[in-house]
Parts: sequence; structure tokens; C-alpha cells
Amino acid sequence: MELFVFILELAGTAAFAVSGAMLALKKNMDVFGVCVMGLTTACGGGVIRDVLLGVLPPVMFRAPVYALTAIGVSVVVFLPSVRRALTADSRAYAAIILLADSAGLGIFACAGVAAAVNAGYGDNFFFSVFLGAVTGVGGGVLRDVMAGMPPYIFVKHVYAVAAILGAMLCAALWVPAGRTAAMLSGSALIFLLRLLAAHFRWSLPRAGDGA
Repeated sequence: MELFVFILELAGTAAFAVSGAMLALKKNMDVFGVCVMGLTTACGGGVIRDVLLGVLPPVMFRAPVYALTAIGVSVVVFLPSVRRALTADSRAYAAIILLADSAGLGIFACAGVAAAVNAGYGDNFFFSVFLGAVTGVGGGVLRDVMAGMPPYIFVKHVYAVAAILGAMLCAALWVPAGRTAAMLSGSALIFLLRLLAAHFRWSLPRAGDGA
């Protein structure tokens, strides 16, 4: 794997692991639960991506650096001093979750597009965007189900929509702008949309609206 994508995916792994581990802390899980939640959030989307591409066993098992990074970050989050610092202020807790989750979403959505291109599907725009979105949101969906919560993508701040739009931008820029610019642009768009959606409380229409 090329160094740029590898570094970007490691950063996304760490960011998603933080969000998963912090949610586990909120649910009062033990250290094993915190590590499992961090690992699932960080690597779940990539496993789904690899299964869709027919890459077996998934990269998570062939390159354990991702799993080890997620577990290591989760252990750090669980340390008493870190745990107290992260959970002492509810507003700070929510802000850290938002930033970590948004960064992970942006990075992994574009990493999914890169995986589609590298597998020879670069000319299939729909599949590239679909794979990017699934890679971005897959781990978060598994995290929320394990935590007994409605999946975040169905209830909060245009989460999946941001992933789709960022993946579309990444796929559209891949040929004219090049891989690096495409991935950075797509990731930045997702991150920005998530922050704006949270700040301005943007959301999609719901079934109960206007009733």
C-alpha cells in the first residue's frame, strides 16, 4: 500500500477508535468492552469494504497494524487520568466525539474510494461512491448497534449524506486532480459538513416532521 494512503488510514483508525472507546466509556463498559468498541468502530467499515471487494481475509487481519493501533488508542482512552479528562466536561466530551468521528468518517470514506480505484473499479462511479460511503459509516453502525443505540447515520446531522457527498467529490476529482488532492478534498468536505451540520443543527426531514 502506498505511504500516503497508509498514513491517512492510520490517522482515520486512531480517530474512529477514540470515538468508539469514548462511547464505551459513556456506556460504563470495562476495558475489554472499550477495546472492542474502539476496534469495531475503527476497522468495521474496512472489513465490510474488503468483503464487498472479495479481499479475503480482510486487510485488518493481513496487516494487524490497524487493529493494534485501534486497540492501543482504546487502552490509552481507558487510562484513569485520560478517562477523567475526557469525561469531566460533557460539552468537551461531545466536541471530542464530534471531531474524532468526523475526521474518521472523512478519511475512511475517501479510503474506500481509493480501494475501489485500486481494485480496478475506478470507472464505476456509483460503486466507488457506494464503497466509500460504506467504508466511512460501516464501523459507526456496528458501534451503535453494539452499544444498543439507533445507528447514528439514521438520526444525526446528515452523517451518511456527508460521507456520500465527500466520496462523490473524491471520485470525481480522482482523474483530473490526482489521488492526493482528491482524497484530501473529499475528506475535508466531509469534515466541514459534519461540523457545520452539528453547529447549525442541520438534519434531514423525519417521518414525524409536520405531523
